[in-house]
Amino acid sequence: MRFGHFDNKNKEYVIERPNTPKSWSNYLGSTEYGAIITNNAGGYSFYKSAAQGRFMRLMFNNTPIDQPGRNLYIRDQKSGDYWSSAWQPVGKSLDEYKSICRHGTGYTIIESEYSKIKSETKYFVPLGKNHECWQIKISNTDDKKRTLRLFTYVEYAGHWILNNDFLNLQYSQYTLTMKVINNILDHGVNVYLPYAPEDFTKGDSCRHSFLGLIGAEPTGYDTDKNVFIGTYNSYHNPEVVKKGQCTNSIAVSGNGCGVLQIDMELDPGTSQSFTVVMGIGKADGEGREAIESLKPEGKIEEEFQKVRNHWHNRISALQVEVPDKDIENMLQVWNPYNSMMTYTWSRAASLVYSGERDGLGYRDTVQDILGVLHNIPDEAANRLRLMITGQVSTGGAMPVVKPFDHHPGKEKAPKEEEYRSDDCMWLFNTVPAYVKETGNVEFYNEVLPFADKGEATVLGHLRRAIEFNLERSGAHNLPCGLLADWNDCLELGQKGETVFVAMQLRYALKTYIEICARLNKPSEVEWGTANLTTLDRNIDEYAWDGNYYLRAYRDDGMKFGAEECDEGKLWLNPQSWAVFSGHATEEKAKKAMESVHNRLATKYGITVCEPYEFADPSVIKATLFPKGSKENGSIFCHTQGWAIIAETLLGNGNRAFEYLKAYTPSAYNDIAEVREIEPYVYCQSTFSHHHPRFGASSLPWLSGTASWSYYSTMTCVLGLQPDYNGMVINPCIPDTWREFRMVRKFRGKTLNILVQNPNCVQKGVKIVTLNGVRMKDNFIPEKGMKEENEIIVVMG
Repeated sequence: MRFGHFDNKNKEYVIERPNTPKSWSNYLGSTEYGAIITNNAGGYSFYKSAAQGRFMRLMFNNTPIDQPGRNLYIRDQKSGDYWSSAWQPVGKSLDEYKSICRHGTGYTIIESEYSKIKSETKYFVPLGKNHECWQIKISNTDDKKRTLRLFTYVEYAGHWILNNDFLNLQYSQYTLTMKVINNILDHGVNVYLPYAPEDFTKGDSCRHSFLGLIGAEPTGYDTDKNVFIGTYNSYHNPEVVKKGQCTNSIAVSGNGCGVLQIDMELDPGTSQSFTVVMGIGKADGEGREAIESLKPEGKIEEEFQKVRNHWHNRISALQVEVPDKDIENMLQVWNPYNSMMTYTWSRAASLVYSGERDGLGYRDTVQDILGVLHNIPDEAANRLRLMITGQVSTGGAMPVVKPFDHHPGKEKAPKEEEYRSDDCMWLFNTVPAYVKETGNVEFYNEVLPFADKGEATVLGHLRRAIEFNLERSGAHNLPCGLLADWNDCLELGQKGETVFVAMQLRYALKTYIEICARLNKPSEVEWGTANLTTLDRNIDEYAWDGNYYLRAYRDDGMKFGAEECDEGKLWLNPQSWAVFSGHATEEKAKKAMESVHNRLATKYGITVCEPYEFADPSVIKATLFPKGSKENGSIFCHTQGWAIIAETLLGNGNRAFEYLKAYTPSAYNDIAEVREIEPYVYCQSTFSHHHPRFGASSLPWLSGTASWSYYSTMTCVLGLQPDYNGMVINPCIPDTWREFRMVRKFRGKTLNILVQNPNCVQKGVKIVTLNGVRMKDNFIPEKGMKEENEIIVVMG
């Protein structure tokens, strides 16, 4: 069943039916003022942190999941009938109510029509501002005059710190003070404490938000939720809307809300527009200033166009025309935009992540940078510097880095039992990718502090990361798993060993050797090579199980992910990373990946492992979940990109594409009821065939899936591989693709690329020409590039 379509020309996803299987969301704003909005105007807004700056309340894990949100109730004053400008929360019959939602890059537009009244609401956050706009137009398509009364509704948090608002009710039910100042609502918390908006991390402090109007004068207001909704009513039938008149209630303590009443009389064929402005600060300060700044004619539309153009530019570094439209839909708009949002918010704010992960998860964020490097290289470099300063002097990392409260050189290092073995291994994917994207080789020599004490060059940080795992090896001289090794449900501890991180360490050593060779550091090359040789020998001796690689050893030597095991015999990550890291011989690589295809691949993606029922729960915590979900044999989408990379390295374009298409969100657009969540963004996991809800997916938007899907498709399928001195083009595609086109921005230059495949091969480049000049191989040197370049690649 289809609920919408991709509009690549406008870079929008258009939802044509509002009763989507789940609420389908979008992001507004920036890391200063962030907001989540759904196709029915649900969601919430926050300042800097979804955990410490949540001034709008959302009822998490509710049905629907997105309420209360940004509601606008419309009431016909003659008939008493009422509805909402989005289908929810009132929920009129869809036989009579029509709605279209356009999710764009940094904005959402919701149009509706009911009872011959049309509404259009454009939601966005002006660039660089700490407020949002709801640009509203109400039109009368009737043949008679209509008298309408409108009511805004937002629900305020009693305290901006999430845990206080939801759990510490004996406190947060007494902290709120609402006021109305010159027709602007003022939502205050701890109002008698000093007002210090710049001191964000101080828990108990005076904070304010405001809500006002441009283009309309309020004829009433309510700020007490219980008064507006009614004690036994809900969002679909608020008492005040039913009666048709605000009470001018003022909430002091209890639960606050933002309701402004607007009256309209519309002649047939006429319209009236106004804008709601909501943001951070006092009503008589920041609120008044924001409203005044937006009053000049055309200013609000100008700010909207700035937002639209800003985001379109931020995802413009790669444009493609490929034979498969599902893949094209993702690559043109939604995969880069999804990667941007994941990069921006890590795992801190969504309809599922409710602020429990406040800040930037180390391992997550370092991977997320991969998906944005080519679009925003300078910003990505600063984020990468921030994360490198989250590494402590032991070589391990802080689990979370808070950009708004990070003090390199002064942070407390984690306890030994709190380290995760994979954290700093991800630097070896991202740091060289940044250097190759930009050509900034000097980045390796840049000196950055450790989180706790001391400093080192970036290269020194990389060496420390390797040493961290070498120093924490077990009985088979493989890295110890510690608290976790990417898989949070695999706790191998200080002595249990992880084959997955052994493969990551192998990749790290190989990469370190390549970097040091380029930097002319022969002693470092020698050190890395000696450790690589030893590690390869240990992996060969202790990790190969005959047809594939083990997953791990318990501290007593018990194997996980081996054929001798009673369950969980095969895991995906060691197989894909054995190829990715360059460890596996051609024979072993083919055997391992064939095992994956035969035993783990499904029509909706590859499962992370064969499932468990009876495993040791002190180590394998996958049994926390039913079979086929999460870490217990689900299709963990984060891992799919690694399998795609492995297959392209083996030259298997057909199989790589099979894996890519299986979990691509847009491929589910016509069967959205199966996947349930948004068909335009990636997710964390999908229930596998071991689960009764096979194909249903969860945790959209904020997942490493976005960056690895984009990176693997861009670099390994399409074959765009930046190198220190130029660009390598080495596609690995389905043999049915006869040609495709790409436009890639690279170091200030534009590469217009036509790839031709006359012999229907999966991999291999026969001829490359740059501006009519034939290259000696598939490497295009930067020094030969012009500002605008025509490149033809002939496969064969």
